[in-house]
Amino acid sequence: MENTDQRLLIWLNSWVGKSQIFDSVVEWFVSDYLVPVVLILILLNFWFSGTTINDRYRRQVVVLTALVSMALASWVVMINNGIYFRPRPFEEIQLTLLFYEPTDSSFPANTAAATFAISATIWQLNRRLGIALLLLSGLFGLSRVYAGVHYPSDIIAGGFIGVVMSLIVTKFMTVFEIIPKVFIKAVRIICLA
Repeated sequence: MENTDQRLLIWLNSWVGKSQIFDSVVEWFVSDYLVPVVLILILLNFWFSGTTINDRYRRQVVVLTALVSMALASWVVMINNGIYFRPRPFEEIQLTLLFYEPTDSSFPANTAAATFAISATIWQLNRRLGIALLLLSGLFGLSRVYAGVHYPSDIIAGGFIGVVMSLIVTKFMTVFEIIPKVFIKAVRIICLA
């Protein structure tokens, strides 16, 4: 797996510098801002929209579930990083970087865990938007491989953690539906829902 992982990374990164326009787009896309801000804006839209009170409540449960899923996915990544530290690709291989040099563990990718957790949760409410966001999360991860800051397996593992956390939290919120109900009711009292 290691050789395939490295070969795919090196192949993708070998394209850096071939097109200044494409590299500029990837630099913009790979940043810590574009995809996370898009996801935040979609969650805000979900939180404050809905045609009926029941629809709005259902959307708010999805937002709450997405945020808890993202937090748990990041927590799982943090625990894994405490147990196993994988150096970043640019520390081991001569690559052309399109991004700053992160110092945390490469495996699994926390960005992939977080974005896939949110996207998979939204997919459970809105299939079309969810698929688009899952594709966006995948492109976000792929751009980080292209930019030389993650191996492909880092993104796959992070995405897997995010999706699994989304499924677990969704099941939990369904079984213990009193928890989101009480939280949303409390937030409505202070006019935030």
